[in-house]
Amino acid sequence: MQYVSTDKAPAAIGPYSQAIKAGDFLYASGQIPINPATGEIDTTTIEDQTNRVCQNIGEILKAAGTDFEHVVKTTCFLAEMGDFAAFNGVYEKYFTSKPARSCVAVKKLPKDVLCEVEIIAYLGK
Repeated sequence: MQYVSTDKAPAAIGPYSQAIKAGDFLYASGQIPINPATGEIDTTTIEDQTNRVCQNIGEILKAAGTDFEHVVKTTCFLAEMGDFAAFNGVYEKYFTSKPARSCVAVKKLPKDVLCEVEIIAYLGK
């Protein structure tokens, strides 16, 4: 296993890693809309928070030597299922290869954010 870390995405806020390469796969921890430059949540709408989450994921993918096209699975967590359509409107701009996905509403997310996304990417040829 190899740990993947970048200062261009938020540091872990608990006892976990940003991502781990294991074999031909990258497993990235859930990303919330923390601005990595400030360590703060500086967005309030589902669209802006989803965009920040995807930017953070993009930086982790880049640090691992890959990109969104190699993401094979996402798990998405929403604070409100009513945000589903707005979330999808931003999500689909990044995940154009349409990876497999689960999307659920949860009671509460860290720091009271509106969304969180974790990914698995294929690193093989």
